[in-house]
Amino acid sequence: MSDSPGPDLNGLKILVIDDSKTIRRTAETLLSKEGCTVFTAVDGFDALSKIADHKPDLIFVDIMMPRLDGYQTCSLIKHNRNFKNTPVIMLSSKDGLFDRARGRIVGSEQYLTKPFTRDELLGAITNQVSG
Repeated sequence: MSDSPGPDLNGLKILVIDDSKTIRRTAETLLSKEGCTVFTAVDGFDALSKIADHKPDLIFVDIMMPRLDGYQTCSLIKHNRNFKNTPVIMLSSKDGLFDRARGRIVGSEQYLTKPFTRDELLGAITNQVSG
């Protein structure tokens, strides 16, 4: 890996949906340093109003959450004509084939296993915004 600066993520609006405060805080810290505007939500219900309010450029969603899980949340986002083209990246502590496949079925663009590194997080965003 070279020391060249990463992609320009300045001004990107990113929503991180996770019931883990640690994950939300980690993602928010890493992404804010890259110039992103970060919004967080504790679950799918919390996220839906924030998506409508902030219109994020990219959404990270945890699979295992109370009330409305990541698959249901992703499906709702993808069925909304205003947000169906917003990239959704699933977050999971399990690195299972079944989870990845199910994530694709509901329309997620990518899958990231927790805990993620800074490079994995930024790489996932770059994949989606430079595509």
